[in-house]
Amino acid sequence: MLRSCDTEHTNMIMIYNRQKNAAVVINRKISWCGISFPGGHLEPGESAYESAIREAKEETGLDVTDLKFCGIIHWHNVDSGCKYIVYLYKTENYSGTLLEGTEEGDIFFMDLDEIRNRKEQNRIAEYLPVFLDDDISEAFGKYTDDDDTGFDIKYY
Repeated sequence: MLRSCDTEHTNMIMIYNRQKNAAVVINRKISWCGISFPGGHLEPGESAYESAIREAKEETGLDVTDLKFCGIIHWHNVDSGCKYIVYLYKTENYSGTLLEGTEEGDIFFMDLDEIRNRKEQNRIAEYLPVFLDDDISEAFGKYTDDDDTGFDIKYY
């Protein structure tokens, strides 16, 4: 049994506007194309929390505070045995001016119901239960080197 493998550590942040029932999304054009919340990889020596704050600023132009840890999404590559972990945070506390876009893609607020109804390659709608349901703290999915859409996500 394989006990060790490469693991990628990333984060994703739901920056939420309660009055609009909307969250900041990026219409990504570079890898993982489609609608996604801001986020990215943890840098060496950086906590997941610190990384989330940095990524939010880099990708949206917003300064975020009071991040709440929501849980993780844990992906298992059935071909290589490698793992991909996404630490999920959300906040309603932000300041600054939202960028219109970066090389990553266009940035804007999107209604949560619209996000729920989207079928994106990166499966963002399936991440929402971990962000929004306090009884769910983990989602687990499998993927292959070629595809992740053939596998169901399990929630815990």
